[in-house]
Amino acid sequence: MPELSSTPPLAPAPGARPESLARPHGATIAYHRLAGMLPGIVFLGGFRSDMTGTKALYLEEYCRRRGRAYVRFDYFGHGASSGDFASGTIGRWRDDAVAILDSLTEGKQILVGSSMSGWIMLLAALARPERIAALVGIAGAPDFTEELLWSRLTPAQRREIDEQGRVVLPSDYDPAGYLYTRALIEDGRKHLLLGKPVPVDVPVRLLHGMRDESVPWRLSLRLAELLASQDVVVTLVKDGDHRLSTPADLALLAQTLDALIEAAPDQWPQQRPDQPCR
Repeated sequence: MPELSSTPPLAPAPGARPESLARPHGATIAYHRLAGMLPGIVFLGGFRSDMTGTKALYLEEYCRRRGRAYVRFDYFGHGASSGDFASGTIGRWRDDAVAILDSLTEGKQILVGSSMSGWIMLLAALARPERIAALVGIAGAPDFTEELLWSRLTPAQRREIDEQGRVVLPSDYDPAGYLYTRALIEDGRKHLLLGKPVPVDVPVRLLHGMRDESVPWRLSLRLAELLASQDVVVTLVKDGDHRLSTPADLALLAQTLDALIEAAPDQWPQQRPDQPCR
């Protein structure tokens, strides 16, 4: 277990308003950030989720206790960030993640991507390979627009997408259903990864519940086979659901991060926990 610093890290006070990162065309990305030791951790949330979820807040406390740098944020059209969710695409959200890396972090970072962001973290790692220490996917859903959305639409739903540009589908997480757009699907096709080797060569840990009814756990096995990295571990949680947010699931996430960081301590330049990030 890493030694805890006696100096508390900079941290948002409970209930504090998020800070804001300017993006092109007047958009803004809301975020919270801790300063601390490297490698830092960046949490990337799922489709239609935000940075106030269980895993995002758990990781903030995890990093606070260890004096480690941390960022959580909301994608364009999500949570406290600006924008219409219907205008969001995989490419735009990938660019948000890269902007967070470029503007709010220094040195090596561990990206933790939940659900959709199991895809986004890979795209960000491909865009900034020199900045990535490791990747941790939680019920990761690479290529979900093609693998889990388009492939499951009925002919009538596909016609609605083609003619109306959007379709609303039932969701276990919102009684009003989830909106999916033609732009999301068409843009997703520009960023598909699972049809060829994925040239990501850092340690990768993939956590997936075997009772996940949203993203099949076998998708993590497919990804593991395609990754260039020789250090890939898939951990299947027999009773785990899609959220992987029970106390036991969160403890597994902490253990996974501890092991990654402890495996190569000499590689991480140490930043004082009270030293502001750029």
